[in-house]
Amino acid sequence: MKKTTITILVATLAIISLIGFRLASNKKKIDEQKKPVVATNVAIPVTVAPAVEGTVSQQLVKTGNLIPFKEADLIATTAGKVAKVNFNLGSSVRAGATLVQLDNRLKELSLEATQLSIDRLKKDVTRYNTLLAGNATTELQVNDTKYNYENALNQAEQIKKQIADANVKAPISGQIVQKDIEPGEYITVGKVLGRVLDVNRLKVQVPVNESDVYRLRNGQPVKVTTDVFAGRTFSGRISYIAPQGSDEHNYPVEITIDNANGLKAGTFVNVDFSQKSNQKALQIPRAALVESIKNPYVYVVTGNTVARRTITVGRDFGDTIEVLSGLNTGDQVVTTGQLNLSDGKPVQITK
Repeated sequence: MKKTTITILVATLAIISLIGFRLASNKKKIDEQKKPVVATNVAIPVTVAPAVEGTVSQQLVKTGNLIPFKEADLIATTAGKVAKVNFNLGSSVRAGATLVQLDNRLKELSLEATQLSIDRLKKDVTRYNTLLAGNATTELQVNDTKYNYENALNQAEQIKKQIADANVKAPISGQIVQKDIEPGEYITVGKVLGRVLDVNRLKVQVPVNESDVYRLRNGQPVKVTTDVFAGRTFSGRISYIAPQGSDEHNYPVEITIDNANGLKAGTFVNVDFSQKSNQKALQIPRAALVESIKNPYVYVVTGNTVARRTITVGRDFGDTIEVLSGLNTGDQVVTTGQLNLSDGKPVQITK
């Protein structure tokens, strides 16, 4: 009796499971039939515009950072103990001024001894020449005395040079911006003792495109402005034009400002060459950009479909954008309808 009951129960569960499966299967078919049929190959209407290479006429203005006209390190050429330091941080110095003096007492004593030898040997030369005239000495003795005299003169010059080299002098005129020495220190040859900058004059180097650099000349006046001194214009002049450009066809051009008049090295400035720039640039309508300038890409029509192209943009001219890479002249870029597009989508160009 119990066995029969279990068999009936198992059969009942099997029938219920079969009915549930059939109901679920039928519902899936009904849902599939209710789904709208989407036409995947319907052409999307778009408008296009060509990528065009045109001349950009705008004022030739470049930006850069001011740097000192000259800068130099104070370097020790002789080892020794520092006796005196003749400058402080911020001191103004002139080229050739003695800035660091070493203890030269031993060299000075050596020079005094050599000078005494020179005086004695000079008298000996005179005396032996007189004796030679009277046949009282030999020519060999006279020549030896002259040799010793000239050798002493040479030693004196060497000692004087050593004393002079021990005094570190300013290589250029300017202002001390670094001090790494104090009296009493022992220094070695080649040690950097400080740094001096020529800040009365400043310069800035900017890159100029190949199409513009040929219209510049050395000595040409330029206008220099900075946000630090809004409304003020500083006078500069072109002091150097590089004879060779970079791989990007840019030529370094150096501008010198002879009267800094409050400007400091490191300041960001604008250099106005007071002439129009006529550079050529590949341009597309700004409306062709699908995303922002930070992550730009466009859709290019190839046949009846579109291809997504990542591009690199340059200058913003308002209604148009400069394209540095990613497109070629004549490429047809989509200007409207991009929101419905993806790579490979069919399109229909409308007027």
